[in-house]
Amino acid sequence: MSRRSEQTGQLAADVLIIGGGAAGMRAALALSESCDVLLIYKADTNTSASWRAQGGIAAVFDANDSIESHIEDTLTAGAGLCDRDVVEMVVAAAPGEVRELAKLGVDFDSGEHGPNLTLEGGHSHNRILHVLDQTGKAISKTLVKQVRKRKRIRLLADVIAIDLINAADLGSGGSRVVGAYAYSIKDNAYLTISARATILATGGASKAYLYANNIEAASGDGIAMAWRAGAVIANLEFNQFHPTYLYHAHAGGMLLTEALRGEGAVLRLPDGTSFATRFDRRGELAPRDIVARAIDFEMKRLGLDCVYLDISHKPAAWIRERFPKIYKECKKLDIDITRQPIPVVPAAHYTCGGVLTDCNGASTIPGLFAIGETACSGLHGANRLASNSLLECLVFGGRAADWISAHLADFPTPSNLPDWDASKVKTASEDVLINHNWDELRRAMWNYVGIVRNNARLMRAKKRIGWLAEEVHEYYARHTLGADLIELRNLVQTAGLIVECAQRRKESRGLHYTLDYPDQLKETTNTCLRAPL
Repeated sequence: MSRRSEQTGQLAADVLIIGGGAAGMRAALALSESCDVLLIYKADTNTSASWRAQGGIAAVFDANDSIESHIEDTLTAGAGLCDRDVVEMVVAAAPGEVRELAKLGVDFDSGEHGPNLTLEGGHSHNRILHVLDQTGKAISKTLVKQVRKRKRIRLLADVIAIDLINAADLGSGGSRVVGAYAYSIKDNAYLTISARATILATGGASKAYLYANNIEAASGDGIAMAWRAGAVIANLEFNQFHPTYLYHAHAGGMLLTEALRGEGAVLRLPDGTSFATRFDRRGELAPRDIVARAIDFEMKRLGLDCVYLDISHKPAAWIRERFPKIYKECKKLDIDITRQPIPVVPAAHYTCGGVLTDCNGASTIPGLFAIGETACSGLHGANRLASNSLLECLVFGGRAADWISAHLADFPTPSNLPDWDASKVKTASEDVLINHNWDELRRAMWNYVGIVRNNARLMRAKKRIGWLAEEVHEYYARHTLGADLIELRNLVQTAGLIVECAQRRKESRGLHYTLDYPDQLKETTNTCLRAPL
């Protein structure tokens, strides 16, 4: 329940970064050489999607591999919607980013001949560097450790952004983001943060769905805030569903890394029949959209609650050594992956669309940048290639920081920003509306805007989300804020944008598959939305 707060505070920095994952931390490190940085995040760093990433980071290190091959695999997975220039830039930068991580202290798995490279779906070569099955945790811990050493970086935990501040709304000039309003969960206080540049690194919007692997943080905050501030949003219809989410009442949103399938795990029906090759010759190593649709098809065809992922044909000692975290977590649930198949279902995993940016992370509004999963950078197109996500965080975090540092003199210093006004709201007597609307939204999105869509389902979703948006807007205008209400407001808004993008795309491409338009069009276009003025 929200408590009434009259506390306000003013903070200022050269650059405000919103989000504590790999993208935000990478940008903060680079900016600290020349700027005063304030980085806020709404929980702890170990709740970010980056921290949870199991598989690894894609980069070319094998003599039999090539930059060109990695580029082509990325373009193929993206189903014609990738920006080739962006793909070439990111892939070429990958080996250097990995070497820099190693210098900072990330101990990637290796053997006597160099890095231990594994294979994942959609890749034509072994090029996934990893730290056992906890690569994201290893990278994130290293970045956080380095950030905490930098004197020009200030970290504020348990702070959630409410809205961006646009100078145009203050009547002080043209459209330009000059900071943000935020709410300190710990101190129950409102903060007004002025900044010459603001970077959104808030992750995606998977929390919109009933089954999602990163439910703690992925509430579409940056996308919704950017939309309300007037930025262009693109390609939100492309929601990646990870094929193998552990199906268990007490699993706590656990994914089973793609590396399991890269190492030979097989998808099976309850009777033990394998089925992936019936949908694609690459079988379990097809891109995620194909594998997720195959599982969804079989579940609906046979009325199954789940299918099974089986790696028990591999040596038990090797499984325990290669996938120690997965082995231990499954064992806690009485699943011995060295002897038993693992129950799995697809789950919302990654938002390929987001805030439209250029190759330096700049949005369509001056002063506002977006990096990582929050952004639509042109790297992923209609479907993200496995293990390109951590890579995107690092490359764009560095590029955005370098561009801001080089042009900071051109960014005006904001002044006289008004405090957040909480004088006209009251304390809520109960939170039942928030909890009910959370549940209704997630079920509507899962049922109507999931792996397979059609016009009728999307129209039902639009109506229900519209009703929810009205209720949330009325509640938001009358009551004091808390983290749950802020997240719900953002996610209802982002869910509405997902549906609008899906309705506008009259084809099936990549992660967007609709029964009414099953074919892919020859022309390739992005779905771009701009908030009405």
